[in-house]
Amino acid sequence: MAVAERVRQGATLSAVFGVVLLVGAAAGAWGEPPVPAPRVTGTAGAWHGDLAGADLSPLQADQLVGASGDRWAAHLSPEEYEDFTDGRYQGVGLSVGRTGDGGTAVSEVLPGGPAAAAGIAAGDRLLHIDGTAADQLPVTEVVARLRGRQAGSTVALAVQRTGGPVRDVVLRRTELAAREVVADQPAPGVTRVAVRAFTSGVSGQVRDAVRGARSVVLDLRGNSGGLVEEAVATASLFLDGGPVATYQEHGEERELSAAPGGDTATPLVVLVDGGTMSAAELLAGALQDRCRAVLVGARTFGKGAVQQPSRLADGSVLELTVGRYTTPSGRSPDGVGLLPDVPAQPGDDPADLGLRVLAGLGTRG
Repeated sequence: MAVAERVRQGATLSAVFGVVLLVGAAAGAWGEPPVPAPRVTGTAGAWHGDLAGADLSPLQADQLVGASGDRWAAHLSPEEYEDFTDGRYQGVGLSVGRTGDGGTAVSEVLPGGPAAAAGIAAGDRLLHIDGTAADQLPVTEVVARLRGRQAGSTVALAVQRTGGPVRDVVLRRTELAAREVVADQPAPGVTRVAVRAFTSGVSGQVRDAVRGARSVVLDLRGNSGGLVEEAVATASLFLDGGPVATYQEHGEERELSAAPGGDTATPLVVLVDGGTMSAAELLAGALQDRCRAVLVGARTFGKGAVQQPSRLADGSVLELTVGRYTTPSGRSPDGVGLLPDVPAQPGDDPADLGLRVLAGLGTRG
């Protein structure tokens, strides 16, 4: 997990651990995944460091992934890898979630996407997708059907706004840019920054969002991970140098360190849940261990593995696990997750709880 710059042949380590299809089961918040789902389960193979430039057919690469026993392994086309690391994905621009009564509802609509153009809004019920009742499908299948297999294809939806008629709409899938960073001000003097994944450039967006803030809520709920260098750069915004994580690569211990000069004075709360994973856990664990932030919410996902992408001869990328990381205090979140300092109780709104905790920390003058 060396602090890398995008893809280099066999040299860059990334944490495109993402897997929103898996994360949603723990988080309860689902969207169209900006990163690929895992294909197999188990532990890593031992040959990843030698694969850069290998002349493998797509079939051979897929067979290698399947035989690796590596839960997080993936074989991605050049276009898929660029899209995933740049925060682009194919879909219709909406996220869905289960309601309290077991229904399926739209939780968010991406501005400018096909769903927004069709007048679909957050809170609308999703009744049918291509003629199948959405409530009868696992949410993973709903997400997969929304995404489809290629841009330009269509999906037929039946949606209903509270108290309104059922509307049938046909949406054409397109390539979309995910909004990985969203900032607002939920209370006077408070800047809240939600980060959904650590794709290229995210740390810069966070830096711009928190500039001049008097207090900060960093919302990592449902954050599926991403590029390690972006997570470390985000940690550097709130730390003045020092360790962020340590990882083992082929038996050799290496340290990831924050850049000097970060803001160590502004009160900081980090929201986490069962969908906070990988690079997001690395960041949250560093801020918690370094006593820089108060973690609020629920236990995180528990993925402490790191992947190295190897660019093959045909330009596609193999991602295979090369090690495990630990937080500055030596904790491994792998399989157990991170516990929040202030757990949300049943009935609590974690966002409101985070604001209450932040109020107790005060604000920067």
